[in-house]
Amino acid sequence: MSAPNRLLMPVVLAMLAGCASQPSSINLQKSSQCPIELNSNQQLILTLPSNPTTGFRWVVQDAAPSVLKSLGPEVYSNPEEAGLVGSAGQSTWRFSVLQSGTGRLLLTYQRPWEADVAPEKTFDCEIQTR
Repeated sequence: MSAPNRLLMPVVLAMLAGCASQPSSINLQKSSQCPIELNSNQQLILTLPSNPTTGFRWVVQDAAPSVLKSLGPEVYSNPEEAGLVGSAGQSTWRFSVLQSGTGRLLLTYQRPWEADVAPEKTFDCEIQTR
């Protein structure tokens, strides 16, 4: 191996190690995990407890459109072991990084027909992307 190649080998290995340590997606479940930083190759998966049978729904107020791209609509699921009609489940949203910058992911848990009532819950998270 030539001298220049020997000198480049540690740099290449360090770069590969850095890439290997980054997860391809970040799972976010509560605003106490915020603010959150994402790299350009990562996805954000947001999962929040939900029970639409009560009339409450998560409403996306701000989806950080300047830095995140939605990968589809909300997906609701409830645990198979619950098996009860009306039991609680979870709502999930998926996003990918659109570009570098800062944005805000804001969702409120409310009944859509109660416009003058404060939300039951709020999820508010600053998103930083690189």
